[in-house]
Amino acid sequence: MSDSVIITEKSGHKGYIILNRPDAYNTFSEEFALLLNKALEDFDKDDEVRVVIVKNNGKHFSTGIDLHELEKVEDSKLLEFISLMDRHNHTIANMRTPVISSVKGYCVANGASLSFGCDMTISAESARFGTTAVNIGLICTGPGVPLSKLVSKKKAMEMILLGDQLTAQQALELGLVNWVVPDDELEAKTEEIADKLASKSPLAVAAGKIGLSATYDMGFHASIDNGSKVFAGLCKTEDAAEGIRAFFEKRKAEWKLR
Repeated sequence: MSDSVIITEKSGHKGYIILNRPDAYNTFSEEFALLLNKALEDFDKDDEVRVVIVKNNGKHFSTGIDLHELEKVEDSKLLEFISLMDRHNHTIANMRTPVISSVKGYCVANGASLSFGCDMTISAESARFGTTAVNIGLICTGPGVPLSKLVSKKKAMEMILLGDQLTAQQALELGLVNWVVPDDELEAKTEEIADKLASKSPLAVAAGKIGLSATYDMGFHASIDNGSKVFAGLCKTEDAAEGIRAFFEKRKAEWKLR
């Protein structure tokens, strides 16, 4: 096994990012955050990769920021350090490639931030989610941003200010995860969803991901106009024409990324 705290692998059209600090519960260190963002950015530039899967080695997906490292950060460097811990949310939102998190064990604090920030999440039944920093005198303002886009304001306040953990089923009911499966079926379900995404038109998926992500910073009418612009641009591509032809000819489309 690699000694790197972030391992990357590629298989066909799937890129894998493996969180690899199992002895530290996959907590975020400076190196971990930097390599995570680089891996996301590198896969997004790779035209062969149509879906990215984030998963973990060890028992837990991630239990947040490494408190041992946080304690050593000088006051003058704290904003820079914390901004790095939150950078994955910017990175994922700006990517054209969809990102799936495959979660087992504890997924709390900055680990929850990573999962909430991904486009889809598959969870093992035994997983636990939470914005738990308040329990040690801190607060999950970073994880609270993607969280607040997924649940109501009152529920977000409850989670961030009380710091309780949720079962995978509770997270599913709140819309924080897409699927909950038995622990021994997590990998198979993740691969199933990734393969399904990879089979779609990469240009269409990218247009949908970027277009929808952009609406979070817009008002209602601007969002509608933006959606029209994205869709019209997609209609001009060769792959859109190929998809329509394949539909009428009852055959599988051959995507050219043009």
